[in-house]
Parts: sequence; structure tokens; C-alpha cells
Amino acid sequence: MTNSRMNPKVDDYLSETKKWKEESERLRHIVLDCDLTEEFKWMHPCYTFEKKNIVLIHGFKEYCALLFHKGALLKDPHGILVQQTENVQAARQIRFTNLQEIVELEPILKEYILEAIEVEKAGLEVTLKKNTEFIIPEELQNKFDETPDLKTAFEALTPGRQRAYILYFSQPKQSKTRVSRVENCMEKILSGKGLKDCTCGLSQKMPSCDGSHKNIR
Repeated sequence: MTNSRMNPKVDDYLSETKKWKEESERLRHIVLDCDLTEEFKWMHPCYTFEKKNIVLIHGFKEYCALLFHKGALLKDPHGILVQQTENVQAARQIRFTNLQEIVELEPILKEYILEAIEVEKAGLEVTLKKNTEFIIPEELQNKFDETPDLKTAFEALTPGRQRAYILYFSQPKQSKTRVSRVENCMEKILSGKGLKDCTCGLSQKMPSCDGSHKNIR
């Protein structure tokens, strides 16, 4: 790994990181040894091949991880890939709770990264469920029947935004909670906004939005 391949934005990110600092630095070293381009996306170090996202370094409260954007297509012979939630279709994580785990897995991590690059070279894509494969919650359908404009606005959203809402509304076990979620999001849907969009019109994940706007949840 040479300094010329290190992105200054990632340097800044790591210099300010308090949790998982050593682990993230080691992961950075491993990924850059695989000849990927270092970028900074979604407020995290992201590594690309010919401008295609391959892997991301990110940290959580209980662990840090390498996130493979098309991890569902990797063979995973060591059984170390984790599906973050049941609704995540393409991405998979490899999780770590200490630096030694990363050191011991380094050769295997490189194998997975190189396989992910080959997946991208081959132009493979994860077959995502279509929105029609997701069942519209009864509570949402009832609101569609009561407010035709809501149905029209929902159908005008991008497929990804529709899918996010359907999954969000379907998660609670109790109907009253599902009803509450639908009602709280109606204004956003009618305004043509996605679940993660701020009222300013920018996604919460976008660095240009400071997240200070009140979001309907």
C-alpha cells in the first residue's frame, strides 16, 4: 500500500474516528493491497473497481465490518458473510469485534475481496425481488382505499422507495403499530418523498443534508 493511493478524505475520517480506529486502519490496508480505488461515500471509506462499488468499511456499536455490495453472489466457503437484516438483498458483511480477528483472517479477506472484484468484472447482478413480490400490508391498502391520492402518489415513487415503505410498514407485529407507521408517513408519500428523505428533499445519507430537519417517522 502506497501513500499515493490513500484518499485524503479517508485520512480525515480515520483521524476523527474514536471507535474501531485500529481495526478500520487494518481493513484499509488489506483492501488497498487488492488494488482497489479508495473513495469516501456515505460518510465511510468505500473501495471501487472501475467506479463500481466493491466493499465498504463501517463501524457499529458492537462491531466493525467489511460490507460487500454484492456479497450475496460470493461463494462464502468459510461461512463468515452476514446478512445484516432479512430485508437486505444484495449486501453482506464480515464482522469483527477486535483487531486480532482481522489479522488472523487477512488472507481469507483478500480472497473474498478478489472474488468480489471478479464478480464485478463478470457483470453479475443480484436478482432483487420486485415490488410485486412484497405483500402490501392491509393497513396500507386500507389507506389507499380511503385516500385515492395516496395510492396515486405511492405508485409514482421509485421502485426502491416503494419497497422501503412496504418493508417498513410490514415489520411491526401489531396492527395498531402498522397503522401508526402508515399514518405518520402519509404526508411524505403525498409529497413524493422516500422513507429516508428529509423534508428538505435530500436523503438523510447525503452529506449535504445536516439531518437537522424534522422527519416524519
